[in-house]
Amino acid sequence: MTTISHELLFLSRAQIESIDLGMSEIVAVVEEAFRQKGNGDVEMPPKIGIHPAPDALIHAMPAYLPKMRAAGMKWVSGFPENFKRGLPYISGVVVLNDVQTGLPIAVMDAAWITAKRTGAATAVAAKYLAKKDSRTFGILGCGVQGRTNLEAVREVLRDLQEVRAYDISKSKLQAYVEEMTAKFELSIKPVTGPREAVDGSDVVVTAGPISKTPNPTIESAWIRDGVFACPLDFDSYWRPDAMRSMHKFCTDDTDQLLYYRSTGHFQNIPNVYADLGQIIVGHKVGRESDQERIMSMNLGLAMEDAAVAMKIFERAKKLGIGHWLSL
Repeated sequence: MTTISHELLFLSRAQIESIDLGMSEIVAVVEEAFRQKGNGDVEMPPKIGIHPAPDALIHAMPAYLPKMRAAGMKWVSGFPENFKRGLPYISGVVVLNDVQTGLPIAVMDAAWITAKRTGAATAVAAKYLAKKDSRTFGILGCGVQGRTNLEAVREVLRDLQEVRAYDISKSKLQAYVEEMTAKFELSIKPVTGPREAVDGSDVVVTAGPISKTPNPTIESAWIRDGVFACPLDFDSYWRPDAMRSMHKFCTDDTDQLLYYRSTGHFQNIPNVYADLGQIIVGHKVGRESDQERIMSMNLGLAMEDAAVAMKIFERAKKLGIGHWLSL
């Protein structure tokens, strides 16, 4: 039996945060991943999963980006009842592998990566699909994604002035308003219902829990012309008439969306106009006028995790951060 002499780097969340990878860098690496996908240079099967409790998930998300020499998998869970236990909704790990030998080279916390790359993917979509002079941002769901999406979208929409924030939890909403007001030079306004967050907003992001049997609230009558909408919670917030009122219905990955449809999600949505990668590389046209209503149904892609994790791994090695473990 051959003995393997090999080490992998372990990075905790605190160690990842200490690397201080900025949101502008994360947006750039996620955009490059989408560009490579649009050119057909990414191997990424639809995520598969198990579901131990209602609306809970544990997903395996593999991806390979040859040009980034990034190969890995995120093993991630989302349990909507965790807040009752004082635990986060999202948890997991990312494993990276050497592309020449297949040996694992890193294991790291996935929660920080998931939060940041999801916001970055929204920003990449907004760069190509939102009005350049968008000023008002509506956010429904003031948890982790409500924070990182605002942070990321500010990187590409520099004219943002006002945020209309809604959450069913008044304490979460108040904490969000206080934190985001202190962090950004923006007017952060709490609103009392979903309609106030949507009506009149140039950009709308919904960031609630994902439900296979949703009770959506957002109606087409609430949506202004020229809106860019990005649901992070599948169709949980959006009624079919609201989605069908869009002039262009896009997604981050059509194959994955169709896979989810086969499992029971997305039973009443418009036809997909384009993948985000197709728009970035110019195979499909993005926004063509300030009157278009455009939605990007972002499902969350393994390539984003692998690309960002590889960036973190390379930076950690340079800085000497992390713990090397024998395999």
